[in-house]
Amino acid sequence: MARAHIIGSGFVVGEHKVTNHDLTKLMDTSDEWIRKVTGIEERYYVKDGTTTSDLGVRAAQKALEDAKVSKDQIDYVVFATMTPDYYFPGNGSLLQRKLGLGNIPCLDIRQQCTGFIYGLQVADALIASGAAKKLLLIGAEIHSGFMPWKHWDYLFGTSAEGPSEADKAWNSQFRDRAVIFGDAAGAIVLEPSKDDSGCLGFALHADGESVEDLFVNTGGMAFRPYMSEAHLKEARLVPAMNGRQVYRMAVTRMPDVVKEVCAQQGVAVEQIDLLIPHQANLRINEAVQRALGLPDERVYNNIQRYGNTTAATIPIALHECRRAGRIKKGDLVCFVGLGSGFHWGAALLRA
Repeated sequence: MARAHIIGSGFVVGEHKVTNHDLTKLMDTSDEWIRKVTGIEERYYVKDGTTTSDLGVRAAQKALEDAKVSKDQIDYVVFATMTPDYYFPGNGSLLQRKLGLGNIPCLDIRQQCTGFIYGLQVADALIASGAAKKLLLIGAEIHSGFMPWKHWDYLFGTSAEGPSEADKAWNSQFRDRAVIFGDAAGAIVLEPSKDDSGCLGFALHADGESVEDLFVNTGGMAFRPYMSEAHLKEARLVPAMNGRQVYRMAVTRMPDVVKEVCAQQGVAVEQIDLLIPHQANLRINEAVQRALGLPDERVYNNIQRYGNTTAATIPIALHECRRAGRIKKGDLVCFVGLGSGFHWGAALLRA
């Protein structure tokens, strides 16, 4: 059966660059602390009115241009996001409308930080079955909507009115999560491979036992109404996270699943030419790298510049590696990630 092969990629970020120093305007934090704990130096937030589907469209246009494929040639869309424009419908049909595609199937994937890897397996299966010939896979997120801040104009330097001490104290409750996330989108175009390149295999897992260690405790049908004024006052829109438990899971399950997918395909971990991990935390990725015994030149990280952009992290990193010549024809490339759900997995590709 045909394998899905990546022929184009592209990405975009939010309109506003926000440094660690900028965040000190809103809460009690520091550039030194953020770098030490997360490795992040800056991230991007969208301007008011930009939606996740807007970012997806912009990234998709860049990927189509890179692939030299017209939008009329796309016959399937897979859109991965945990931050859709609306509760429903999903973003696939919104992108279809904004991009001006035909009445093609548009599928939405909801696996958070492993959304792109799950979406890639779905794309590979659709192409292998003949259900898709040229498929557009998007990972896009707007996390700034989670933030509990009021003074966006002050953050962006367009207003002199900053937060009160009470406001800063309120914001500071969430600094462990608020410093992590950014807004961005990445996209790839796939088609059937004409040689031995493309997706080789996947190892994907899920375990719902620890859902409450990373989730948003509002906005669903577990509540009536699904969003209440009380929930807003309690800042339940901000993700709840047990950071230590997430770290423990990531640094064990991510190396294990890389070894699993390599064993499935009969290759050694040492044969991986480039590992592109999900960019949740640089310290996690450094621990994964040590567990796998891979040298620096075989692991790519860019969380320093973008923060955690969930489903967008891997396609952004992939595009940067393709543009910089970090991926050559025939290279063995591995994607790996873990996220809320909990979902984790790895994908192995031949460039």
